[in-house]
Amino acid sequence: MAVADVRALVEYVVRGLVGQPDAVRVDAVERARVLVVEVRVAPDDVGKVIGRRGRVIAALRTVARTAAARAGRRVHVEIVQ
Repeated sequence: MAVADVRALVEYVVRGLVGQPDAVRVDAVERARVLVVEVRVAPDDVGKVIGRRGRVIAALRTVARTAAARAGRRVHVEIVQ
């Protein structure tokens, strides 16, 4: 799975979670052999992406990690304000 595919997967999932999908911006940055996927959402939607006790973001990170692992890549998903 390519970098663009992981980024697109994260963007697709996040857009489905939030109330303002047009405000979602997802960027992928390569840092020290780790692909960092930066997710930006509207301030009102941050809680929806994080979830109760961080369960939603943990699940999103697991999905992204699994998708990237198939290509032998490491990935980390961050919420950026």
